[in-house]
Amino acid sequence: MSFRRISSTLLALLAGMSGLAQAGPLSFNAALDIAERQSPNLASNRAQIQAAQSSAISAGALPDPKIFTGIDNYPVSGPDRGRLNADSMTMQKIGVMQEFPNASKRQARVAVAEASIETAEAQRQVERLKLRRATALAWLNRYYLERKIALFDNLDKENQLWAEAVRAQIASGRTQIADSVMPKQEAVQLADRRDDLIRDLVKAKAGLRRYVGGEADEPLVDALPALSIDANHLREHLHRHPELQAFAAETRKAEAEVREAQAMKKSDWGVELAYQRRDARFGNMVSVQFTFEIPVSPSTRQDPRIAAKQQELYRIDADREAMLRDHTNELENDLADYQTLTRQLERANQTALPLAQQKVDLQYAGYRSGKSDLTTVLTARREIVDQRLKIIDIEAQRTAMAAQLYFAYGEDLQ
Repeated sequence: MSFRRISSTLLALLAGMSGLAQAGPLSFNAALDIAERQSPNLASNRAQIQAAQSSAISAGALPDPKIFTGIDNYPVSGPDRGRLNADSMTMQKIGVMQEFPNASKRQARVAVAEASIETAEAQRQVERLKLRRATALAWLNRYYLERKIALFDNLDKENQLWAEAVRAQIASGRTQIADSVMPKQEAVQLADRRDDLIRDLVKAKAGLRRYVGGEADEPLVDALPALSIDANHLREHLHRHPELQAFAAETRKAEAEVREAQAMKKSDWGVELAYQRRDARFGNMVSVQFTFEIPVSPSTRQDPRIAAKQQELYRIDADREAMLRDHTNELENDLADYQTLTRQLERANQTALPLAQQKVDLQYAGYRSGKSDLTTVLTARREIVDQRLKIIDIEAQRTAMAAQLYFAYGEDLQ
C-alpha cells in the first residue's frame, strides 16, 4: 500500500473520529448558539448592516466631477460658415466641472447613513431575540415531551406489576377471572397515549430542526436552563425593550432626513474651468464659471418634502407609543400567567399528587382485602397518571412562559 493511500485512510479515520467526538447531547445553551450560527435571517441582517456601513462611506462625499468638451461660436451662416479657423471667436474647448452641495445637506446625508446603520443593528437585535426565543421554546417542547414518554415507560412497568397482582388475587379466589382482562385493556390505553406522544415528539424534533439543523436529532442534556424572572425589574426597564430601541434608531434617521429636506432650501454651487483653443492666428483662452442653485417656489417643492418627513417622525412616535402599550399589556398578562402557573405547580406537587397517591393506596388495600373491585382501583390509578401528566404540563407551561419573558423582553433586561 502506498504512503499516499495510507495517509488518505488515516485522514478519513481521523475525520470520522472527529465527527463522533463532536456529536453529543444537545444542551439548551448549545441549541441557542447553533441557531444563531445557522440562521439565514441573521445572515440577512448582517448583510444589511454591512450594506449600510458601505453606503455610509460615500454619504458625505462630493459628487464626481464632470469633463465636458465642445465648440463655441461655430459659424453657421455668412461667408465663414462651416469653417473652424476663419472667425476669431470660434473655439474648441475642454473643461472640468465640479458641483458642491451645501454643507448642511452633506452633513444630513452623513447622519442619515449613520442612522441607517443603527436601524439595521437594532433590527438585527430584535431578530436575534426572536430566534433565541423560538429556539428555546422548541427545545423545551421536545424536552417535556420526552419527560412524558419516560413517565409512560414507568407506567408500563407498573402495569405489569398490577397484572401480576391481579393474577395473584384470582389464584387466591379473592376476585373474578374477568378481572384479568382489565390490565390488558389498561395497557392498550397506555399504548395509544404513548403513540400520541411519540407523534408529537416527531413534530417537536422537526420544529427544533428548523433552528439547529441535524443537531435536533441528538439526545438532550437532562438539565433545564435557569431562567430567573424579576417582575419589578422587567416593568422598570420595559422602555429598553429591543423593539422599542429600534424606534429610537428610526427616529434619529427620520430627524436626519428632515434636516436634509430643510437643507434643500439652501443653494448648492458649482465651478467650471475650461480651456479654449482657437486658430493659430488667434490666442487660446481659459475661462472659469461659477453656478448657484436658486430654490424657487419652495411652497411647491421643498416645503412639501419637509412636511412629509416631519409626518414620518410623528408616525414613528405614534407607532412607538402603540408598541409600548402593547408590550406593557403583554408583559402584565404574561407575568400573571407565570405567577398562576407557579402557584398551580406548587399545589399539584404538594397537595394534589400526594392525595392521588393516597387514594390509590387505599383503593388497592381495599381490593386486596376484597372490599373494593378492580375498576375502582384502576380509576384511582388513572387519576394519579393524569395528575403526573398534569404536573409535567404545568411545569412545561411555566418554563415556556419563563422563556417567553426572558427572551421576548431582552436578556439584558434580566
